[in-house]
Amino acid sequence: MKAARLSQRRECRVAAMQFLYVWSINRSDDIERDLEEFFRGKEKPREQYSFGEQLIHGAIARVAEVDAKIRSLAENWNFERIAKIDLAILRLAVFEMMFRKDIPPVVSINEAIDLSKSFSNADAKRFINGILDRVKEQLDRPSRTASSD
Repeated sequence: MKAARLSQRRECRVAAMQFLYVWSINRSDDIERDLEEFFRGKEKPREQYSFGEQLIHGAIARVAEVDAKIRSLAENWNFERIAKIDLAILRLAVFEMMFRKDIPPVVSINEAIDLSKSFSNADAKRFINGILDRVKEQLDRPSRTASSD
């Protein structure tokens, strides 16, 4: 049986998470050059990853706010000891939940859980879900619908 084809948005989120993972290990001052290099290695043209690129730029631009939120909710966890792959997934999802009103928070949570199942270990799912559920509880908007503002 063939593996199901990933949706366009899922592929973009995978690419965004992969870039954020690499960026967390080796931060550079030239994001544009890094993006060019990163997308050169992909099967599809860079233009097809525009949603992912929006997420990358947004998550990096707001990384201080996103990381502060993660730190505040990661009780009994030393932020520096969070696995880099889990941190990339969290940064992506928390950015979406806090700043992308066009994406329902439950969609961001479900996507993050799916990413953790594919790219992290079995325990990561519970940790990521716990943090993101707490982010959702703190949001001042519906969790199942997108907002227009």
